[in-house]
Formats: sequence, C-alpha cells, structure tokens
Amino acid sequence: ASPWYRFTHESTVTNTPMTAAVFIPPGVEYSPEIPALYWLSGLTCTDENFAQKAGAFQHAARERIALVLPDTSPRGAGVEGEDDDWDFGSGAGFYIDATTAPWSTNYNMYSYVTKELPALVEKEFKISPTLRSISGHSMGGHGALTIAFKDGGESWVSTSAFAPICNPTKVPWGEKAFSNYLGSVDAGQEHDASELLAS
Repeated sequence: ASPWYRFTHESTVTNTPMTAAVFIPPGVEYSPEIPALYWLSGLTCTDENFAQKAGAFQHAARERIALVLPDTSPRGAGVEGEDDDWDFGSGAGFYIDATTAPWSTNYNMYSYVTKELPALVEKEFKISPTLRSISGHSMGGHGALTIAFKDGGESWVSTSAFAPICNPTKVPWGEKAFSNYLGSVDAGQEHDASELLAS
C-alpha cells in the first residue's frame, strides 16, 4: 500500500465534502501513535501542492513523522462569488471561521484544521494528538502562526512558517478576506500574527 493516502469525507464543520491527504512514513505501522506535521498551504493551493512539489515525503520518512495535508478551503459550497477571485473564496479560506453570511455556513477552516481533521486522522491513521507540529507557506504560514498563537502552545509542540502573511490586516489579501469573512478588517486582528504577538 502507498504511504500517501488522499481521501474525501463529509465535513460537519464546512458542510461540504473536504479532501485531505496523509503521508505515513514506512516502518511505523505498529506504533501506537505517530508524530505528525500539519502543513497548511497558501493561496490558490489544494492539499496536493505540498505533496507534489516540496519533496517532503523523503524527509518525513527519514524523521519518521507523518504529514497531514488539508485543503485550503471548502470547494463547491455554492456560495455566490466563491470562485470569482484567486485570493478569496475557493482556495483562500485563510484558516479562520467566517462569522458573516453567506460565508459562515461553509468557510470554517480554523475549526476544520484544529478540531475536525485532527479527530479524524487521530482515529483513522493513529496520528498522535500530542506529538504534532504545524507549519505552512504564505496564507498557510499565516494560518499556522495564528492557530498556534491563539492556542497558547497547548496543542502544538512546534510551529513554523515559510514566507507567511504575518500582518494580514495591513495588506489587500487580508483586508479583503477579513472584510468579507468577518465583517471588518478590525475583526481580523484576532487572526493577525503580528497583532497577536503585540497583545
């Protein structure tokens, strides 16, 4: 069997089918639980970008850690305008839970990445609930940092980010996302790594 499992499941958080992938390193089949790195991809990406382009599997296999690769947003939610722009909607969930209609029904990536997906992979793939790290690139780096900062270090043993959107309330991508998903740019301050560090 391949150590890379790509699957789709019905999400109760996004109210859509969600696709994700898990890489299980060879030689850990009999481990009671497997340490993992959750990788959050950037704008326009899917769960496949990191798997196809990063060459990460060989490094994860050497270190004997799993990789958990969620999509960057719900797909096909049927929200008007979700496929109109590359930096908002499909492929651009910003790893937050939307609070304004019509986005709040489906665009709940914070809860998906922090609750629903971990519960699923812990059960189905023996992913450790305690030996887990989070990282990401660009929008995914923003997600990794803010998820870890908001958690207070309780759920993640390490956090890192590659070229993150680290002050999204001050850039057009974040302004657009927060205004639409949360109702205002100010509401996005609780999802802004720079603001979280400053408080």
